[in-house]
Amino acid sequence: MKSYCTAAVFALITSALSPATASAEDCANRGQLDDAYCDANRDLVADIPAKTRDPSVIVFAYTPVEDPALYENAFKPFTEYLGKCMDKRVVYYPVQSNSAEIEAMRSGRLTVAGFSTGPVGFAVNMAGAVPFAAKGTEKGLEGYNLIVIVKKSSPFQKLSDLKGKKFAHTAPSSNSGNLAPKALFPEQGLKPGEDYPIIYSGGHDKSALGVDSGDYDAAAVASDVFERMIARGTLKADDFRIIYRSETFPSSGFAYAHDLKPELAEELKKCFYDFRFPPEMQKDFEGDDRFFPITYLKDWAIVRKVAEDSGTPYNKAAYEKEAAREAEAAKKKAEQPKKP
Repeated sequence: MKSYCTAAVFALITSALSPATASAEDCANRGQLDDAYCDANRDLVADIPAKTRDPSVIVFAYTPVEDPALYENAFKPFTEYLGKCMDKRVVYYPVQSNSAEIEAMRSGRLTVAGFSTGPVGFAVNMAGAVPFAAKGTEKGLEGYNLIVIVKKSSPFQKLSDLKGKKFAHTAPSSNSGNLAPKALFPEQGLKPGEDYPIIYSGGHDKSALGVDSGDYDAAAVASDVFERMIARGTLKADDFRIIYRSETFPSSGFAYAHDLKPELAEELKKCFYDFRFPPEMQKDFEGDDRFFPITYLKDWAIVRKVAEDSGTPYNKAAYEKEAAREAEAAKKKAEQPKKP
């Protein structure tokens, strides 16, 4: 099964797709979902609408926590398998930002996608995404920690040492890169935004590289991303010191569009659950060898609590603010002169 990733192909195969909506008068309970969706059964995700779809092409995306090209290659064995399993063409679409991925799901252009931990909540509430799987092993769900890294040669030993320093967060919607620090650091004697100005780097890899280059004194990053960078040789473990490690959070969640034909959604889930990662994928994903079943209600409870406690609930106002910030960052990046 050949995987295509160009915008032109993507536009052609998505032109016939459109999101389903749920009118206000037909919805007994919506909770935090956008007006386009309903949650009558109160499982916190969008219900199946009256009008469903069975796309001829499966469009798959994965969270842009690192260079999207890295993940297109990492997931190639799976996307090839998925095409054969579902007897459909599979297209990998490399999204450039969290908001772009969420908008693609909301507009009906994505069939299934992996969202990073924090943005899962926005994908559910703003785009009708239905989380159903996460990477794991036979022991269960994969997890990761929020870690704070500093240069090994630096004098910093604890979080309170970082008052007034250059401390990188990743993006406002990121769980480990922003929300968890806001919720968890104060009890460690450090208040983000008060004890230090928050600098958004744009990604976990960018934060880690910034500490390595000296642009930042410290960074809050996801442990799994940091470990992948070490494993690939992008960073050297001996150059860093971890001065904080949180409890374990669930890792990226895979979700399908709520308006898929129920039979198609069930087939999709079975294909995910039956797949076993080949050696190259296990290496890329730190030993994970399968997709483990999850529900948003149960497995993302701790993430929702962090979002609420940090004052950043997964609502429309917070999402629009984050989308605007990402758009501005992308504009500034495009305006920068290209290196020769």
